[in-house]
Amino acid sequence: MARYAYYTLDVFTDRIFGGNPLAVFPDGRGLDTAQMQTVAREFNISETVFVLPPDQPDHTRKLRIFTPGTELPFAGHPTVGTAHLLAAIGEIPLEGPETRIVFEEGVGPVPVTIYGANGHPTQAQLSAAQMPEYGAPPPSNTDLAEVLSLNEDDILSDPAPNAVSCGVGFLFIMLRDLDALARAQIRPEAWERLLSDYWAPHPYLLTPSGSFGDGGPYSTYRARMFAPSMGIVEDPATGGAATALAGFLVPSGTLKNGTACWSVDQGVEMGRPSRLEIEADISKGVITGIRVSGSSVMVSQGEMEIQDNT
Repeated sequence: MARYAYYTLDVFTDRIFGGNPLAVFPDGRGLDTAQMQTVAREFNISETVFVLPPDQPDHTRKLRIFTPGTELPFAGHPTVGTAHLLAAIGEIPLEGPETRIVFEEGVGPVPVTIYGANGHPTQAQLSAAQMPEYGAPPPSNTDLAEVLSLNEDDILSDPAPNAVSCGVGFLFIMLRDLDALARAQIRPEAWERLLSDYWAPHPYLLTPSGSFGDGGPYSTYRARMFAPSMGIVEDPATGGAATALAGFLVPSGTLKNGTACWSVDQGVEMGRPSRLEIEADISKGVITGIRVSGSSVMVSQGEMEIQDNT
């Protein structure tokens, strides 16, 4: 048996028991893929991260990210939270108010900026490693309403539902109001029949909740995300989806050159309110860069004894 130190954090929040929980093993050397997946299933939270030495010497660390059901090539809240943790425990020395690092993830190098004050991290901002790509047209609004336990007229057609990925595909669905967002629930049988084999099987629901902004009709949104295929009933904050969200909002927006900004509140219906800040650089209507930022708070630390498989 070997002992491995771990920490837990709440990410995309400034207070404990809000945001999205995250477990991080700051030194995952010696664990194989099966062990990592087993540990992630034991924690049974959205993601668990295992930190490894980088493959490239000019990178900071390599991250392997697991949900209870699968390994992910990229995820936003593990990236932001792990950056905060490694700075907080001294594994990444802070270099003034901004420290720039690079994580190796399945999608490739992910640049991260850690913001700090008085030697402590206050916020982290990731830059998307991939620009948005789009999937095939999704099922009809009638089918989506069945999956989500909604009425067809709860789903807006402008912008129409669309599948977007910046490493992981999400199906973005704009709802008419906060009431529809609160009523949404996955029907497992309908999801299995209509979405499980789709390119982006994870419904990401949103509705405007704030004032007019340049990047889309509104600058602030409320959102919910469901990922049955990942073993996640509902996610309180989804940074990977927040990067892809820019690819959903920019085509319907009026800004063709400059930087669009949005705020997304997620996890409210779960009692774990989260705030994600998103920026997208746009040139001639094309997205050239996406950044997602947020705060994190430390929650706990401990050790886990793990059986050696050798």
